[in-house]
Amino acid sequence: MSTPIHRPDDSEVTPPDAGRWPDAAAIPTGRSARVRGAAASWLFRHATAGLDVRIEYPDGTRGGRRTDDVQPRMIIRRPTDFSRRVGSHGLIGFGESFMAGDWSTDDLVGVLTPFASRVARLVPRPLQALRRVVLPKHPEDEENTTANTRSNISRHYDLSNDLFATFLDETMTYSSALFVDPEFSSEHAVLHPLWDDLADAQRRKVDRLLDLAGVGEGTRLLEIGTGWGELCLRAAARGATVRSVTLSSEQRELALRRVADAGFADKVQIDLLDYREVDGTYDAVVSVEMIEAVGEKYWPTYFSTIDRVLAPGGKVAIQAITMPHDRMRASRHTYTWVHKYIFPGGQLTSLPALRAVTDKHTTLRLTDSLSMGAHYAETLRLWRERFDSHRRRIADLGFDATFMRMWQFYLAYSEAGFRAGYLDVHQLLFTRSTTGTASRERS
Repeated sequence: MSTPIHRPDDSEVTPPDAGRWPDAAAIPTGRSARVRGAAASWLFRHATAGLDVRIEYPDGTRGGRRTDDVQPRMIIRRPTDFSRRVGSHGLIGFGESFMAGDWSTDDLVGVLTPFASRVARLVPRPLQALRRVVLPKHPEDEENTTANTRSNISRHYDLSNDLFATFLDETMTYSSALFVDPEFSSEHAVLHPLWDDLADAQRRKVDRLLDLAGVGEGTRLLEIGTGWGELCLRAAARGATVRSVTLSSEQRELALRRVADAGFADKVQIDLLDYREVDGTYDAVVSVEMIEAVGEKYWPTYFSTIDRVLAPGGKVAIQAITMPHDRMRASRHTYTWVHKYIFPGGQLTSLPALRAVTDKHTTLRLTDSLSMGAHYAETLRLWRERFDSHRRRIADLGFDATFMRMWQFYLAYSEAGFRAGYLDVHQLLFTRSTTGTASRERS
């Protein structure tokens, strides 16, 4: 006889509105969906048999490592719907099934981290070759052409400044913080930051990038990707003249206001402009987690543009989210849940890919690299906890329960990637050094 399993109340999950969330609301039907669902059910049980997750089914059976004391719990509420979504849409269906409430958990990051740790081995290798045949392809209107990129950016960054303010710190910085100075701490320091540590950690991150690029009094600085203006402010305070470009009208509006309020309107210019259209000459170029929105096809254009506008002796400091090179190559054509719901047109890079594209297309060479993955995991944890604590305020802004589950999944999914080591983030220095292409990597 099975031991009864406690489950949170199903009524807590509001079904997705079919008008606003048609794909999350719709359950695949028909013979193909049944066949794919049956296959996905078998594959899911097989793939998760060794995961450090306790998977609970409505009939009392369990998956994962099948031990009573293993946490966290992944609770499959509607196994048929879950399997049909995953069978028909792969990882997109996995995320949509969480949005719809087909499964739930008391520890979302804890569930997703073991999946991220084994992402390359979850699907048997013979079946991996079928992904491009059976799963959705990237929509043409999400390719990062000059015609499409502004729409891609707007779908995320123009959601609402007030929304981002609910979970970002006072600096309004939406990228990995740096909680300890790598020059004065152990490379294996255990991080347990509190919310009150985040703003200073974001300033430390920005300052280190500006130091890498040699930004100081009189520097002509180009920033690609404005965010909400914190880097502009800190560079202007050093005496630099800053030109920043963005494709987010919401971000630009707030950044301009912050710049004016700080008294730097004469030192900072913020343009609503595609990076490909930048002109002028700059002593330094800095870009924070913007290359993720460029796309592999346009990496040569991105770096060639930087190379074109960089003055002799100039430096380039970039903060970039990275993934292992083999996984980047294997997943480069895969259309994912993150593409569909969070970052249309997004694509992560790898250090070997960055070296290859700059070596082939520019005079720039990667000469310094700092790994910060553990810092991003903690940054995301703080954002996620803050987001969860402001659910009522987010609802008052007009965002429904499905949106909040979608963003909970996104923040937890990202945090899990960094905790598993599947994702990393680097601060990178590119120069026109004559000493070759050797880089100094630290963590």
